Amino acid sequence: MRMVFRWYGEGNDRISLRHIKQIPGVEGIVWALHDVPAGEEWPMHRIDEVKEQADRYGFNIDVVESVNVHEDIKLGLPSRDQYIENYKRTIERLAKVGVKVICYNFMPVFDWTRTELFKELEDGSTAMFYEKAIVESIDPMELVEKISGNPNLSMPGWEPERLKHLSKLFDAYKNVAEEDLWQHLQYFLEQIIPVAEQHDIKMAIHPDDPPWSIFGLPRMITNQENMRKLLSLVDSPHHGITLCSGSLGSNPDNNVVEMIYEFAERIPFAHIRNVKIYENGDFIETSHRTSDGSLDVCGIVKAYHDIGFTGYARPDHGRHVFDEECRPGYGLYDRAMGIMYLWGIWDALERAKQEDAKC
Repeated sequence: MRMVFRWYGEGNDRISLRHIKQIPGVEGIVWALHDVPAGEEWPMHRIDEVKEQADRYGFNIDVVESVNVHEDIKLGLPSRDQYIENYKRTIERLAKVGVKVICYNFMPVFDWTRTELFKELEDGSTAMFYEKAIVESIDPMELVEKISGNPNLSMPGWEPERLKHLSKLFDAYKNVAEEDLWQHLQYFLEQIIPVAEQHDIKMAIHPDDPPWSIFGLPRMITNQENMRKLLSLVDSPHHGITLCSGSLGSNPDNNVVEMIYEFAERIPFAHIRNVKIYENGDFIETSHRTSDGSLDVCGIVKAYHDIGFTGYARPDHGRHVFDEECRPGYGLYDRAMGIMYLWGIWDALERAKQEDAKC
């Protein structure tokens, strides 16, 4: 397991690379050019800038999250071909600086959905919260105003240039069924994966978050069966999954541990986090500790250890602790604690393996 840490870049993240360097076992940053609109080619000089910044601290930049997919590709519009060509050029440029994995998603309109960004927990920390009743009753524009209320910290998946056309996007998706979305994804993959193979980059799709339909929009990457269908669209080891325990695990019917064992060869990137699920369908993000949420984080890490996972992993959304002012879900302190919890489990499994070998 190769530990990495999501970083939003100089001038766009209150966390510095100097601070990330002090977290034991972190060898790389997970990055993106968040100000480049979806569909545009990433400029080579900007990519080189990030590499130079990471090199100063000895970090790799092997994982990019995300090269966003333009909505015209998801909608299957004639204009998609030009956006796909731009995507190919970006893959080629990322390969030049050693990128190994590109995380992306194919969620219509919203990359992820929460109803509250700083819900207080019993211990006084805060975390991102999903309230089912609100999502089922609120106007999407109200939610947009709530989520994007802090212009100083960009929220991935809630980019202003996309959301300002929200009503038009909803109209465009009225005639797009789930099966249509599958066909549009396959078209995209058939174009992209050969380029990824040529440059030895693994494309790793992120599951839908949450893994069910919201606001009547179609969803695809939601469960084990759908993930099998996904991987069958294009038969290539460069076509894989970013297995996010929190996204998939917010549905109690999903067994994340089983998914790790089944899709072991197609998981180049793992997001590990915990959520507490309520009987009414609400959920809140918690510390990574197993007993603080509804997911078996110990079992999840053990599954990765059992399969001999050598891919990249990062602590996903953390709480906001110690009065840290930070981007929702992406503070320094709780993610650092999460890393040490994950390493603690991993190291204990390694020790047990060594002891068994002596017997």
